[in-house]
Amino acid sequence: MEFDAVVVAGGGSTRLGGVDKALVVLDGVTFLDRVLRAADHATTTVVVGPVRTTYREVEWAQEDPPGSGPVAGLAAGLAQGNAPIVVVLSCDLPWVTAEDIARLVSSIDTHDGSGLRDSDGRDQWLAAAYKRSSLEHALQRLGDPRDQSVRRLTSDLDLVWSEPSRSGDDVDTWADLDG
Repeated sequence: MEFDAVVVAGGGSTRLGGVDKALVVLDGVTFLDRVLRAADHATTTVVVGPVRTTYREVEWAQEDPPGSGPVAGLAAGLAQGNAPIVVVLSCDLPWVTAEDIARLVSSIDTHDGSGLRDSDGRDQWLAAAYKRSSLEHALQRLGDPRDQSVRRLTSDLDLVWSEPSRSGDDVDTWADLDG
């Protein structure tokens, strides 16, 4: 099934000491490029955040105002592309794979979306595939997307979740790389 990808990459990375998470290197590849490789089959890929060098061409967007959170970033990214499914990923998911994304897209079925759970069983809303129409309606219901939580945005959506796996693990601290 055709899908677009929106990669949220505009956070401040305060728990990493202000280091740009997107540019952290693991096994010779930046986090951002690892996520972009996983989303290689997207019709349109939009990275929301400052423009950086990536291994392939992508579209760029910026939340308004910059730094106003992942929901504002998601809204900015969603304005590009038109595939019926949108895979939403944060740039700090270095273990997500193309196979994970294919499973998410194929498992939506009659649900609004399908997401990954991290190794500890936590739902990862920024590691999920959503029906574009469901996300657009959720954004309309929410109103102003600035400084809103993704949990609140998706609270009324019918989502299915994967079994816990490393693929859903994000990196918020340096210790997360050891996990």
